[in-house]
Amino acid sequence: MERKMTGIEGIYRRHHQTRRGEGFLTLGEERGSFLKKHIGIGKSVLDIGCRDGALTAWYREGNDVWGVDVDRVALARAEEKLGIQTSHSDLNGPWEEIPRGYFDAVVAAELLEHLYYPEVVLEKIAAVLKPGGILVGSIPHAFSMQNRLRLALGTKRGTPLSDPTHINHFWWREFKTLLENEFIVEEMRPILSKKFSWIPLPAVRMSFAHSLLFVAVKRP
Repeated sequence: MERKMTGIEGIYRRHHQTRRGEGFLTLGEERGSFLKKHIGIGKSVLDIGCRDGALTAWYREGNDVWGVDVDRVALARAEEKLGIQTSHSDLNGPWEEIPRGYFDAVVAAELLEHLYYPEVVLEKIAAVLKPGGILVGSIPHAFSMQNRLRLALGTKRGTPLSDPTHINHFWWREFKTLLENEFIVEEMRPILSKKFSWIPLPAVRMSFAHSLLFVAVKRP
């Protein structure tokens, strides 16, 4: 019988089991292809918040991937399915098992909104990257125009606020500024729903983004 979990691991175990399920992947094609393109092959990759490896599978082949998550059950599935090295960790705490200056790339996909003090986490990410290493990932765009309208109407349904594990919420300009403390942002791309895909102006497209994809290089 599985031992009952408490604390932050228990929260995420419940979240994964009741809201996600094994192999759950939102926007898999958009996120997976973007990450695979920018990571390439022959790289040492730290995948933080990898869960059961559903997204990791996109860039596992040809790379040495080390997955980290707070949910031991999901992490064990990632290790079994993909054959990757894994570590159990609450990323809010010390990163004692993760070597500094070792990785070519760090993946933080739909992660930073789940962590306290994301600026501190970004410092830790920069510390474990090699010189010139990259951070690639995605975040939900909490303050998109459509989400602002929903909130103005008094509902959080359909917005990132409806997920109780989201403790940080970002507007794209704010998030870019946050990244720039430790990184040089090479690309930030919106994921748009089809009804907004016709919008031509880049800044307006960003304002209506459902989610944001990004790649950034560690500052010298």
